[in-house]
Amino acid sequence: MFISNAYAQAAGGDTTASLMGLLPLLLMFVVLYFVMIRPQMKRQKEHKAMIEALSKGDEVSTGSGIFGKVTKLGDTVITVEIAPGVEVQMQRVSVAQVLPKGSVK
Repeated sequence: MFISNAYAQAAGGDTTASLMGLLPLLLMFVVLYFVMIRPQMKRQKEHKAMIEALSKGDEVSTGSGIFGKVTKLGDTVITVEIAPGVEVQMQRVSVAQVLPKGSVK
């Protein structure tokens, strides 16, 4: 009485409408890739190359803001002199950047 009858609709074979429905999703993924994913992968590649190129005597800055000179190198650990006679060991990946020579005194 109060509820109207619901009838099944004929199955639609319109594939262009379903493809047009996926177009915004694909477009968002492409934009996301070029705006976020690709630049992050490029930064990771540059950081990895910088860490592998570290050598004894390089002046570095760590992620925590410590400046120092590399004195010993290991596979995953480096030793950095942060003051005369004060050396600390840290992981290679904690190096944020290699500084120009003469930056650390």
